[in-house]
Amino acid sequence: MIWIYTDGASKGNPGRGGYGVVLLSPAHQLRKELSAGYRMTTNNRMELLAVIVGLEALKIPQTEVTVYSDSQYVVNSIEKGWVWGWVKKDFKDKKNKDLWLRFLKIYRQHRVKMVWVKGHANIPENERCDQLAVAAAEQADLLVDVGYEQGEGE
Repeated sequence: MIWIYTDGASKGNPGRGGYGVVLLSPAHQLRKELSAGYRMTTNNRMELLAVIVGLEALKIPQTEVTVYSDSQYVVNSIEKGWVWGWVKKDFKDKKNKDLWLRFLKIYRQHRVKMVWVKGHANIPENERCDQLAVAAAEQADLLVDVGYEQGEGE
């Protein structure tokens, strides 16, 4: 069992943004932190990208993983099945198609359970993800969110 905590942040919406991820594997005594910052993006994109990057970091197919996110946008889209309707309609009138397609590719490779956690509620790993995301957005050398800047995002 792997636990992935995720968070995204943006300075303005749109604006500079970043994501933070903490991966935990108690069985392997593993802890890994990941983050990156972008020059122009949205909070929803960073929340979703955090989940994607966390899942992409898993090396063994069909890993049982619980993802903890404070993003109702991400958790509800998956747990309530909205994303499957969006797929059927080829994401007509939906934003972030590029990231949702990337998410679905990696999501299908694992056994994923999504859990919503309240942000800024003193959950240590979620707080750490927020710190990572904010610090990433404040870096000098920010990445380009190509999907957003080409009009895929919101």
